[in-house]
Amino acid sequence: MSKKDLGLLILILVVGAIVAIINPRFLLPINLANTSNLIGLFGILSIGQAFVIITGGIELSVGSLVALLGTLFIDFIAVRELDWPLAFVLIIVLGAIIGLVHGWLITRLKLQPFVVTLCGLLIYRGVARFYTADGTAGFAFGQNFPDLEFLTAGRSYGVPNSFIALIVIAIVMWVVLHRSVFGRYLYAIGKNEEAAKYSGIRTGRVVMAAYVICGVLTALSAIYFAMYTRSISPASHGQFYELYAIAAAVLGGFSLRGGEGSLIGVILGTVLLQELQNLVNLLGIPSSLNFAVMGGVILIGVLVDQQWGVFRARRQMVDAARKGAVGAAAE
Repeated sequence: MSKKDLGLLILILVVGAIVAIINPRFLLPINLANTSNLIGLFGILSIGQAFVIITGGIELSVGSLVALLGTLFIDFIAVRELDWPLAFVLIIVLGAIIGLVHGWLITRLKLQPFVVTLCGLLIYRGVARFYTADGTAGFAFGQNFPDLEFLTAGRSYGVPNSFIALIVIAIVMWVVLHRSVFGRYLYAIGKNEEAAKYSGIRTGRVVMAAYVICGVLTALSAIYFAMYTRSISPASHGQFYELYAIAAAVLGGFSLRGGEGSLIGVILGTVLLQELQNLVNLLGIPSSLNFAVMGGVILIGVLVDQQWGVFRARRQMVDAARKGAVGAAAE
């Protein structure tokens, strides 16, 4: 665990203690279970966003994708009566294809990630609304899918299965990011894409793979959100979820410039965000201020990251000067 991660963990514990003192309901098992469930839902989304951010990119369309893919999933199993495992696979594949298209537009046509994903944000939201004729996608009265509902919205020994899924995914993605050649390539591209290209890394393929990973995890998250809410209004479902994912990644130490961050930090960032959301709810603060909290969190995260970079650069310069002075004195 890095110093940033340790500092974030301490902050989470301090905030949690303060919330518990202000309102003891924070420690009630039902509240902790509900918070853990939301951590699982948003954590999966945030991990996908982190893989894109580490390359120096951004994915602004995840909220709209959650709405579109969630709508399609409910339609597949509730209206078209597809077997849910088949619908599950179709949604995951569709998420991968969308991620591949985004990566292709960015790497092959040299479009800016911001432009590509902003267009995606508008397109997917519009398609979802058109698909339902601006209505609501949901399950009919009495429709049940016991196995699917247990896997996505159920609990094992009191722990939400969405949180368990997050832990499993986090372990796998931690290995991919921190213990594989592919992960080292991602860091290298984020630090300096041109240098990575000249060192023999196929940067285009690696960046495309990052967007595919983001698309797959977004699709998985969309399924979990769909089963959590059980009805989707495409006009509002998933709105601003990209902010939650970006904020979690930034809080977790992922620099928006790319090339920095740890997967543990993303999970801790998600925990802190949901803890703050819980604080807002328990204190009776208007929910409309949630967005103000998100904006403040992103701003503070970026400022801390920037100042940390400046501090580290100055420290490296001082260390280099000291070594030079010691070498000159030795001569």
